[in-house]
Amino acid sequence: MSTTEIIELPEQTTDDEPEVLILALVARRRAVLFPRLVSPLFLGRVASLRAVEDAMLHNTTVAVVTQRAQGEISLDNLYSIGTEANVSRLITLPDGNRQAWAQGQRRIRITGILETEPYVKVTAVPIEEPEAADGREVEALSRAVLSQFERTVQLSNRLSDDAYVAAVNMEQPGGLADFIASTLGLEIPQQQALLELLDPMERLQQVSVLLAKELDLLELQRKIQTQVQSEVDKSQREYYLREQIKALQRELGESDPQTRELAELREKIEASGMPEAASTKAQQELDRLSQMPPQSPETGVIRTYVDWLVSLPWATETEDNLDLKEGARTLDANHYGLSKVKERILEFLAVRKLTGGRMRSPILCFVGAPGVGKTSLGRSIAQALGRKFVRMSLGGIRDEAEIRGHRRTYVGALPGRIITAMRNAGTVNPVFMLDEIDKVGLDFRGDPSAALLEVLDPEQNFAFSDHYLDVPYDLSKVFFITTANRMDTVLPALRDRMEVIELSGYVEEEKLGIARAFLVPRQLEEHGLKPEGLRFADGALRRIIREYTREAGVRNLEREIGHICRKIARSLAQTERATKRITANGVPKFLGPRRFYWGAAEEQDEIGVATGVAWTETGGDLMGIEVTLMEGKGQLILTGRLGEVMRESAQAGLSYARSKGAELGIKPKFFEKTDVHVHAPEGAVPKEGPSAGITMATALISALTRRATRRDVAMTGEITLRGRVLPIGGVREKVLAAHRAGIRTFILPKKNEKDLLDVPKDVRRDMTFVFVEQMDQVLAVALAPASIQKAAAA
Repeated sequence: MSTTEIIELPEQTTDDEPEVLILALVARRRAVLFPRLVSPLFLGRVASLRAVEDAMLHNTTVAVVTQRAQGEISLDNLYSIGTEANVSRLITLPDGNRQAWAQGQRRIRITGILETEPYVKVTAVPIEEPEAADGREVEALSRAVLSQFERTVQLSNRLSDDAYVAAVNMEQPGGLADFIASTLGLEIPQQQALLELLDPMERLQQVSVLLAKELDLLELQRKIQTQVQSEVDKSQREYYLREQIKALQRELGESDPQTRELAELREKIEASGMPEAASTKAQQELDRLSQMPPQSPETGVIRTYVDWLVSLPWATETEDNLDLKEGARTLDANHYGLSKVKERILEFLAVRKLTGGRMRSPILCFVGAPGVGKTSLGRSIAQALGRKFVRMSLGGIRDEAEIRGHRRTYVGALPGRIITAMRNAGTVNPVFMLDEIDKVGLDFRGDPSAALLEVLDPEQNFAFSDHYLDVPYDLSKVFFITTANRMDTVLPALRDRMEVIELSGYVEEEKLGIARAFLVPRQLEEHGLKPEGLRFADGALRRIIREYTREAGVRNLEREIGHICRKIARSLAQTERATKRITANGVPKFLGPRRFYWGAAEEQDEIGVATGVAWTETGGDLMGIEVTLMEGKGQLILTGRLGEVMRESAQAGLSYARSKGAELGIKPKFFEKTDVHVHAPEGAVPKEGPSAGITMATALISALTRRATRRDVAMTGEITLRGRVLPIGGVREKVLAAHRAGIRTFILPKKNEKDLLDVPKDVRRDMTFVFVEQMDQVLAVALAPASIQKAAAA
């Protein structure tokens, strides 16, 4: 290390010039050494160690100066005022570092650095401190400072009584100020400022100010500690007293029921895992309960409330079964078909497995006709996930308090159904089914649908508010599933929070598979019959499906199978002989005459008759449209309980036929003298929708042109005044109904071509589909070639 700064000493000095000292430098980083005080020097630098060793060897003093910042030693990095000190007792610490003890002698001013090797030597000038004037002012200030310091020692945990004794024995006010400053644990800049303050009176006054601040902090700290200790002592005292009461009761063989119950409730609160807000509320109510006499009517109210809080699942959680193969097997074992729903559940399992369970649970809504398995599907989902299953029916609920509960100010108040179901589940993450959400009512007591907005919103349900509990409850881990038969009655804001999955009605093949795999075995078991003792032929099941049930689901199908099983069971019980195989021909013997007639294709081509296809809640069915012309005044007569939209479709079809009158060979004045009667058979059944538009137009044109319609052609589609064919819904059910009736040519709107992906492959193979965009294309396929007969209007 080279010399960075050299200060040359003058060769001659006069008596008026100050004494110049050449001292070895020991630079400190974290403390200031005051004159007349002893302090340890930690010698981390090699240069400082050599300086101390040389000073002890030659019995000389050193300059102890504080550095301004970390780094190399220079005049800019050293405070200008330091302390001349004697060093002694050089020792080695357990960690290998060296330490010496230094006793300050007097203040010095550093004037320059003389050399840097083997250690730093500096030039310094001694600073003479002014003498403190004797007098009452000095004595008064000293006493005041000593009084403050005594109080500080009493309040401080790090100062001993010996420090006060040492301060009392300080004779000079400057020494007293330096000693107290060294004990207060001040910051380096504050200590250095006191070191540089030469006037003893000013220094003592500054120390008095610092003592006053320290006393304020210590008194505040003592006040806080006293309050905390008081609370702790109070809790401990209560605990000891309770333990003593318990011990006395045990010795006497007595036990206070109320005390025992309160102790049990406190233990339950601590073990329940409640969040802080709920735990605080429970403890407050329990404290109120402990101060009330048992005869008070409020006692039962508070006890019931606390019981509800401790019985709710706050932290109990079941572990999800994230095995996708096992989940798929469970769903397939419990349900036939429903591929879209199963795929969605397996997607949820896959994402939850990849995210480690951090994803939010979805809010699913199963929409479909009655009996398609919406509720039982929820149970299967819970079984596949390994979660608890709870169900809540919303049908007929009109009071918002059914969801949120009543406030405790009401007599007999209880939590709402949501919280009640969570307590029954016993976990914070069950599969929660809200059944029949479209049946929720609205009246003067509020809108339950609006209360469900918070329940079914992942952004809000982590702090669900029940009026009775009055503390937030976390529903974010619940897997909510809702069911509905239709969505048009559901509140739009509520519908927006749910992922809607439509469950279309089962087709015949699916019903047959469900009957074979689920319904027949279950009914045999319930009626005490063995599988080898009674068998159902596929033909018998098909006949039951077609002629004895008309539904989208399978509830009535199971009832009819159960009806047959009951008759077989009765026969076995009476004669021990019964039919062992149910065939198609034997079904009427058990169920009586057929009840329903499925639509079938016409037996021959006819004029004024067209075959349409309708979609109902029970699936698809053929719907014939008949048109007849009569002499009259140009009226359009519509019968068959047609809805408003269907009536408008008939009017649009007639307007289209009139606009094409010239092309069809119809005279303009023909419509003025002819009434047109359009009828849809099965007049007792209401019919609605625009999808019969092209069917009505085809039947009308067939009657007007006297061209027969082909009996093996069915059609569906909406018509406009210009003859455009627009898309419709329910394609899958309509195609299957046509296929079942023997139809082999099916006319569909061009934009519905994509919907055939939902139709089974074997059905698509057996049928010819004609996709149309204009009514002319429909007529070219549906009408038979023109006969030799002239048009009716000719």
